[in-house]
Amino acid sequence: MSRRPVDDVNDVNDVNRADNAAAVAAVAVAPQASQKLARRPDPVSEPRLVRWLLTGIALLFLALFLVVPLIAVFYQALNKGLGFYLESLADPDALAAIRLTVITAAIAVPLNLVFGLAASWCIAKFEFRGKALLTTLIDLPFSVSPVISGLIYVLMFGAQGWFGPWLQDHNVQIIFAVPGIVLATIFVTFPFVARELIPLMQAQGNDEEEAAHVLGASGWQIFRRVTLPNVKWGLLYGVILCNARAMGEFGAVSVVSGHIRGQTDTMPLHVEILYNEYNFSAAFAVASVLALLALVTLALKLLAERHMSAELSAASEVPAYAGPPMQSAASHVASHAASHAASHTASNTASHSASPLFPQSVNAAHAAHAAHASQQRQQHPLKQGEL
Repeated sequence: MSRRPVDDVNDVNDVNRADNAAAVAAVAVAPQASQKLARRPDPVSEPRLVRWLLTGIALLFLALFLVVPLIAVFYQALNKGLGFYLESLADPDALAAIRLTVITAAIAVPLNLVFGLAASWCIAKFEFRGKALLTTLIDLPFSVSPVISGLIYVLMFGAQGWFGPWLQDHNVQIIFAVPGIVLATIFVTFPFVARELIPLMQAQGNDEEEAAHVLGASGWQIFRRVTLPNVKWGLLYGVILCNARAMGEFGAVSVVSGHIRGQTDTMPLHVEILYNEYNFSAAFAVASVLALLALVTLALKLLAERHMSAELSAASEVPAYAGPPMQSAASHVASHAASHAASHTASNTASHSASPLFPQSVNAAHAAHAAHASQQRQQHPLKQGEL
């Protein structure tokens, strides 16, 4: 009976030696494991040759279908000199076409802005019956040909249409006049603002609006001070796309305009008329104005798209603690093995602390535990006040 504590001590020492040997072996194997992980190819990356080939194909496609036609437009416009270019733009019919295009866009874009804000607010912030139907109707102009939409207005407001006799009796003309052009432009452009704002508002959620409502803000105050500042860049992005489509629309406007030169011809229609008359330089001169507007629209689109993507990423982020910084494979394995060996040794020593052969083991275990807790507090990434 007197030798039993000594046997227990020997058992503890044997266990400690085994754990220490396992830890040393793990530390020795860890660099080899990390080297294997480093030599393993990235499964989500492509070989360099494939990346160069795909990049070259994309650049070649852009050069053939975007850069070369754009250069050809300006080359043909300035083919007869700068004087002829300015004379073509100063032509009364060209000025009338530019004026009508600007007026149409100035009417259609604000109306689509109001509709897009209202529709996106309802769809993203509220639940109501018919929500899916409203979303489908917003996408309807994307699936209907612009020529078909122009024919719809002719069947409704034309001389033989549903409301044609009543409009003639009251001397109101919509088809082959400016109102018909504006209506057709509104129809083909009204999804742009709404389709840009709906996903942005859905990503941001209703937390800020609900907090403002709890604090006593009215509906208009919530919209003006909370919702609108959060979607301003998405709103600008949708307005830019809507304006570009309104100025460049051809199919629907061609059906309802009547091609009355100097009265109902927009810039795209005037370019067609000049081209059919074999006045190529004048046609390309007016087309160059549309190309310049497209370049300005592209620059504004890139600016708005960058800010909108930043807002979407900020809205999708979750403010949660991500844990301590990542460690390498070797350090992770070594620290895990060392902590396992230390915890096992401390537990075995504490279990035999009641033996008379361990008169100071209790104090040593308490001291080791206190040192380990102090080290954990120093290595913890959160300090006081960060929460």
